[in-house]
Amino acid sequence: MPDFLSQKPIPSRERLIMALDVPGVDAAKALVDALGDTVNFYKIGLELFMAGDYFALIQWLRGRGKKIFADLKFFDVPETVSRAVRALSRQGVNFATVHGNDAIMAAAAQAKGELKILAVTVLTSLDQGDLKDLGFECDVQRLVLSRARRALSLGCDGVISSGLEVPLLRREADHSLLVISPGIRPVENRPSDDQKRVVTVEQAFRNGADYIVVGRPIRDAANPKEAAERVQAQIAEVFA
Repeated sequence: MPDFLSQKPIPSRERLIMALDVPGVDAAKALVDALGDTVNFYKIGLELFMAGDYFALIQWLRGRGKKIFADLKFFDVPETVSRAVRALSRQGVNFATVHGNDAIMAAAAQAKGELKILAVTVLTSLDQGDLKDLGFECDVQRLVLSRARRALSLGCDGVISSGLEVPLLRREADHSLLVISPGIRPVENRPSDDQKRVVTVEQAFRNGADYIVVGRPIRDAANPKEAAERVQAQIAEVFA
């Protein structure tokens, strides 16, 4: 199988994005402090948004030199999305997600400023059966490729895609496309895990991902910092 290893000039240790999927800001800060300089890039999503002090947390992370991925999956009337993205761009965030049709993606892209907009293709918690339930008759790969091509043509900077579909994106879409792969499992997936389309750290990068998002395997480890260092060591080995 071809090796699609990313050639973008991204520091190796920034290729790991840690998902701060915790119930509140105090827990988020404690985890960031515990991880120290092992992690430089954090994803903060809806759980922390609803917990309050979301933007204060963004500024706290920025004050520690961290990069920030606001995973809010904007999906609304295009004008509302445009205004929301423009407001978010003033917060010093690096990445943000949008989840919608062409008009929504275009509105986000036009308002982004220095912020990089990432279009969600197909959530990694969904499989082919789930897509059928949602009314999509095409297969997962065709849907991911279609959404990625449209996102790039509309001015988005990249996509969120399972590592399973990244080789197709690298074969069929412009290589300027940023690809961020969640659903990373450094060890065997647990039966209780709600992520279905998963890959390992090495698989994701060999398939062509530019960044990976890891949450539970680090957060729930006996020693999160050691777990994060193991992931960083795997990344460094791939890019050595």
